[in-house]
Amino acid sequence: MIRRLSSPRAGMTLIEVVIALGILAVIGVLTMSTVTSTLKAREVLAEQDEVQQYARVTLSKLTHELRLAYLSWNKNVPNTYQTVFVGKDTGDVDTLWFASLSHQRLYQGAREGDQTEITIWGDDDPINDGRYALLHREAARIDHEPAKGGVIYPLAYNVRSLSIRYLDPTTCEWEDEWDSTSTEQLQRLPRAVQFTLTLMGPDPDKEDKLKPYTFAGTTVLQYGKRARCQIFGGEDDEGEISSSEGNEVVR
Repeated sequence: MIRRLSSPRAGMTLIEVVIALGILAVIGVLTMSTVTSTLKAREVLAEQDEVQQYARVTLSKLTHELRLAYLSWNKNVPNTYQTVFVGKDTGDVDTLWFASLSHQRLYQGAREGDQTEITIWGDDDPINDGRYALLHREAARIDHEPAKGGVIYPLAYNVRSLSIRYLDPTTCEWEDEWDSTSTEQLQRLPRAVQFTLTLMGPDPDKEDKLKPYTFAGTTVLQYGKRARCQIFGGEDDEGEISSSEGNEVVR
């Protein structure tokens, strides 16, 4: 007679099943928490990159156009040609309109030169309540209405403020406003322009909250009168100082 050997016990007890399910549940919760945090961080970083991009484009464009700002006494026919440089303190977002030699022709054969009329101002943000959209107007031809005509497009959204100051080359003082049509500043350009742009962006420390991001820059006007004073805290304005200018982030 052949005796069968007993095989080891197969299967799991109820307690072992419960313990295994508990371990899997903990691993699942930890995994979902890690994935959620990673996706949230990625979203915040993407929004911060968007804020940085808005600021880079805005400050770069302002720097380029302001550097080539100019004024002309010439008026071929009355009420047909006028260049101005006017900056107004208009509250949270300052307004600036000026003539510049920064225009670029997009189409071959277009009857346009490098002269252009530019206006920078703020209007209510159509997406974000309580904030502003920074708008840019550029007219390919200069006429007797330096604040009208041309193409309008947004430079940045979620704008909290834009402050612009102007360096008077005669007094070496920073002014909050400038008007080349006024008696005090008639047909004069500031030597330098300083702008501070504040955008609202995500707060990485507080979910669903916004915080201000501030960007500052200073540019020297190529056709402005030289000033016998320091602009960037280094050499005075008698030599080449373009290498010192630029934009910085102030958080």
